[in-house]
Amino acid sequence: MSALIVTAELGKEDFAWLDAQRRRYFPPERNQLPAHLTMFHALPPSVEDELRRELASHAAGPVPRALLAGLMNLGRGVAYRVVAEDLERIRRKIGTHFHGLLSAQDNQGWRPHVTIMNKAEPAAVRALLRELERGFEPRSLVVRGLALHRYLGGPWEPLGSWPFRAAR
Repeated sequence: MSALIVTAELGKEDFAWLDAQRRRYFPPERNQLPAHLTMFHALPPSVEDELRRELASHAAGPVPRALLAGLMNLGRGVAYRVVAEDLERIRRKIGTHFHGLLSAQDNQGWRPHVTIMNKAEPAAVRALLRELERGFEPRSLVVRGLALHRYLGGPWEPLGSWPFRAAR
């Protein structure tokens, strides 16, 4: 069995806008996923049932506030930086619950973002950052729920979705 991935589900309009940007800027031969906001990259498959209960428990709360706050240079990619204290609190609680089972990447500090370009040449990254920074203004971001996926070596298999209480 493959690793489990947890994402924050984006509102329909925000998802459509970010996914269109991802399709526009991400090298098409490498773009196997729609736009997403990853919370955990690799939880062990053995915790799937327990993780489902955790996600359902946290989704019973109110919709977290979130903001697209700026752009990030990922070295070989570009992302929108997300500021979401409520979502960070949820991530911290889930991380504490699964302490000792987190991957090295998931144990590091979380830098929430939505990647729209990756695996690109540094010159292309710098050019896109300049282009997007010219017209960028922070904007609210709707987070409608939590989702669980299984990693399939590139694409992901959706396993479940839990909308936040006020997003149902």
